[in-house]
Amino acid sequence: MSKVLILEDEESIRSFIVINLKRNGFDVLETGNGNEALSMLQSTPDIDIALLDVMVPGIDGFEVCRRIRETNERLGIIFLTAKVQEQDKVYALSVGADDHVSKPFSPTELIARIQSLLRRVNVQRAGAAKVSFQSGPFSLDLITKQFKKNGKLIELTPTEFSLVQFFFEKENTPLSRDVLLDHVWGKEYMGDPKIVDVNIRRLRQKIEENPSEPEFLQTVWGHGYKWKGQGQ
Repeated sequence: MSKVLILEDEESIRSFIVINLKRNGFDVLETGNGNEALSMLQSTPDIDIALLDVMVPGIDGFEVCRRIRETNERLGIIFLTAKVQEQDKVYALSVGADDHVSKPFSPTELIARIQSLLRRVNVQRAGAAKVSFQSGPFSLDLITKQFKKNGKLIELTPTEFSLVQFFFEKENTPLSRDVLLDHVWGKEYMGDPKIVDVNIRRLRQKIEENPSEPEFLQTVWGHGYKWKGQGQ
């Protein structure tokens, strides 16, 4: 049973989420305080997904996310944001979130987003014909979930890991935003397609010597992105 932590200070919204997650077979922990959320994450290491509201008592959702990512890149994180707060959506992704859901949302949409993210979180559990990749100075191990550059470990979120794996599988092949959305976020994804661009920028910050002039994760103008492999 997958375990979800909910950080939401509005009791009516939190109760609505708890009821629907439990109906769909999730084990749920809940709190309305940012400090308590961090304590729960530390005392319950097997949490799979965290749903974070932005404005909550204690430290806010952004700071909770930042602190999580300091020590845990594998936890799936979804922000719950107000529809009008476009800047919050972009900032949430920049500090390490995997996705965001705009309020008000339907139970169907929220469950679909959680299930899509769970597939990324659990990708290492699925069988694969190829369990490791090598591309120039980079190596990707699907068993240990490790991504390295010149032997140095680079921490990736579940979404970033899925993106890198797909790029390695399609090395030197231009991939459109729609193709990346369908493969990484799932065909049922109903959010902002710019989530792809935000994650690409975040990946470049981690892997490129000069993110503004990427050597490996390149833009193909008019089409999308590609991973430039050796000999290209």
